[in-house]
Amino acid sequence: MRLSTCALGLLLSAPLSQAAKLSFTQHKRPNHSPQKRSGKTSFRRPVLAAASSTSSQNGDVDLSSFHDLLYIANVTVGGTEYPLQLDTGSSDLWVKGASSPLPNTNQTALTLNVTYGIGSTYGHISYTSVEFAGINVPKQAFIDASQANNPILSYGVNGIVGLGFTKLSSVDNQLNKSGQSDGKALLYNLFADNPSEPNFIAFALQRATVAGGDVEGSFTIGEYDQDYKDVANSPKVSTYPKSDPTRWTMLLDAILLGNNDTVIPLSTSVSGAPSDKAVVMLDSGTSYTSVDASCYTRSKRYLNTISLSYAPKSVCDAIYGTIQGATYSSALGQWIIPCDAEVDVALQFGSSVYPLHPLDVTPTNVNDDTMCVGSFLPQTVSVGADQFDWLIGDNVMRSLYTVYDFGDFDSSGQMGDPYLQLLSLVDPNNASAEFHKVRGGSASSNIVYKAQAVSQTGAAASGGTTTVSVSTDFVDTLTKLQTYIPAILGIMALNALVLLVLAVAAIVYMCRRRTKARARKTPGRSTPMPLTRPSSYIAHQEPGPDALGAYQPVSMALTEDTFVPPSPAFSKPGFDSVVRAGDRPKSVA
Repeated sequence: MRLSTCALGLLLSAPLSQAAKLSFTQHKRPNHSPQKRSGKTSFRRPVLAAASSTSSQNGDVDLSSFHDLLYIANVTVGGTEYPLQLDTGSSDLWVKGASSPLPNTNQTALTLNVTYGIGSTYGHISYTSVEFAGINVPKQAFIDASQANNPILSYGVNGIVGLGFTKLSSVDNQLNKSGQSDGKALLYNLFADNPSEPNFIAFALQRATVAGGDVEGSFTIGEYDQDYKDVANSPKVSTYPKSDPTRWTMLLDAILLGNNDTVIPLSTSVSGAPSDKAVVMLDSGTSYTSVDASCYTRSKRYLNTISLSYAPKSVCDAIYGTIQGATYSSALGQWIIPCDAEVDVALQFGSSVYPLHPLDVTPTNVNDDTMCVGSFLPQTVSVGADQFDWLIGDNVMRSLYTVYDFGDFDSSGQMGDPYLQLLSLVDPNNASAEFHKVRGGSASSNIVYKAQAVSQTGAAASGGTTTVSVSTDFVDTLTKLQTYIPAILGIMALNALVLLVLAVAAIVYMCRRRTKARARKTPGRSTPMPLTRPSSYIAHQEPGPDALGAYQPVSMALTEDTFVPPSPAFSKPGFDSVVRAGDRPKSVA
């Protein structure tokens, strides 16, 4: 199903629990039959405040943007619609209503406290029907929050809907401890409703190019946005680890700077990961809340919110440290960049390079549009720190169309290995023109990135090294072929046997032909002639059985035993020679 969107913002988001801002209008479907996760809607609307949750009359899905920051969907829980933040970095559904328990829910005695990168929530685990993106789940486990400490609540948002793996779900883990197995994540239950449908979601999180302007993005379940359908041909990038991951983590092969052939060195602290890579997590709603230090003198805290990524300090210093006029602010904990300074950065996954839009690399400060800051924050993340090195947020994802594929169900009902597909939405030269149209100055041209050669393991090789890159599609094809190898080998063996039999038959046939040919050359011919046939005329001799001229079987072949030298030519009676009885005819040869 396709949910067309516009971006909604100025929202404080937790690094691991923030996500997209969408506004959905639901379509109920019968619970007793599988529901096809497909369809397409298109909607575009002006920017709205986060607290205003307006939906379209015709059931289209809309997403409104405020500073291109937060993405929120309307989700119906127990018959009541709530605006909830979409988050690929978590897996639990929780709702903070006006009272607890929420209407039309079955509350259990189990309680749960979930801590995010920023904020936390506490409440009872409950069950109710949940409708999301037009698909109804009759019984969904969630947290009916009685207490919640999260900045999103200040902006009219009632909770979070996690779009991650069930393995990360605190609700499922708690229910498993009590002997129950019905606490799976919302997306798992949506996919299980119709196992024959594709099990993926896809985001296009775009930006407004002018203040207060419209912005259109998209969110789909089980199908591609037609504007970005080419993503189906993009390489399938495996998660890390490849099987049964906890989060949407993947290996980053290189980070590149434009036009100067600079490749920023990478490293990892994740156990077992290649040492020259970084393990990064893609989180659809990661944004950052910084505190303006100057505001402390007025005893007020002004919150500056931007979309960003968390990266090691060495990487952030390499990106911003060489820019003329750039300084690092220890009070803000991030780089301050001249607003007209274009920073061209690209990420490389496998052998594919994905440029970032420079407007997202150095966004303006929300409270002061004359100040621009680095969206790559030189900080580590405490939650899940042993599972990834970087946290990639909306500042990167707005340059990509991202597909999160959970893996299709097999015949036993188990999901396959998950993977991601990325489609670049940024042309570096066009992005430069857009940047300078907003910030001033002259656009760059012929921006290029020096992609690194990638080995079979995907590790980036040093510049100039020739290595072979094996695509994931090729590996998947080889894996599928392994199933048919025994049958293929059997067919090849049968063909070889048939050829061998034919060859033997041909040899036997040729040998027999040669034997017959030699038999026709044997000396002599013993064909009997009629015994009553008279011989040549002999005077005064009557033919008869005992006549001297009767023929006996003779051989027509000339051998040493039968050869008679030629006699003088045959003479008729009356000539010099006299014909006598018993004389043989003379040869005329």
